[in-house]
Amino acid sequence: METVPDVQDTPFNRARRRLRRDRASQGWAAHGFLQAHMAAELVERLHGVQREFSRALILGFAGDALPTALQAMQIDVVTADPGFALARAAGGVQCDEDRLPFADASFDLVIAVGTLDTVNDLPGALRLVRQSLKPDGLFLGAFLGSGSLPVLRKAMYLADQTMGAAAPRLHPQIDIRAAGDLLGRAGFALQVADGESLQVRYPGLSGLVADLRGSANASLLGAPALSRAALTAAHAAFDAEWIDGKTAESFEIVYLTGWAPAPDQPRPAARGSGTVSLADALKPPS
Repeated sequence: METVPDVQDTPFNRARRRLRRDRASQGWAAHGFLQAHMAAELVERLHGVQREFSRALILGFAGDALPTALQAMQIDVVTADPGFALARAAGGVQCDEDRLPFADASFDLVIAVGTLDTVNDLPGALRLVRQSLKPDGLFLGAFLGSGSLPVLRKAMYLADQTMGAAAPRLHPQIDIRAAGDLLGRAGFALQVADGESLQVRYPGLSGLVADLRGSANASLLGAPALSRAALTAAHAAFDAEWIDGKTAESFEIVYLTGWAPAPDQPRPAARGSGTVSLADALKPPS
């Protein structure tokens, strides 16, 4: 009997995504530094919020440090991950972010680490996150965004030239502005999107690929395997960027902040309500 494809199984195959995360669980301690960095930054931002939280949802396993930090703040934690193995390791729930099984207003804090860039229905996922928050609940998120992996992208382009045909080897990336727009469309208030550039130096392409696979950050698009000649070209292109024996690769991290709407939240002033014109404000003092 022919299997009917999931109508929401593009561009990322859900089964492949789960499998990649299950495989990554075996070497997470050695390769999951990107998610650990994102999680540490989000915890730092949370410490700057002047309010208390009682129940948090973590979307995406990022190691033990994040739940430990939240529990130290007297916050009950539930973890959900698209992969079975990582969800089990966290004692949590396996689910996709655009198919969250939680009731509305279940949490006052949601933290998403490193998975939202590979969600098929990201606008829908953000709406579900907002719905799962209580009024005035906080959402914090982080993922790899537009501009990440420029050296790898160039190496894959040159490798595909060797094979005579282009292939989708890096999945589409979301820039900061688009991420902020998505927060607004999902119904968040007081939304903020910003970014950080992180550089990591590698002695060769194999080390970068190992980190991407070991942290479930490799492409999910199912491109054909590289030929031996194409793989040689990719390694040569990566090594051509060496400085002092290593190549610096860039990871552009997008951070998201948004609040579930509440009646007593501060709101931006209505357009045209200012009492001083911009021209007057910019005039030099007399």
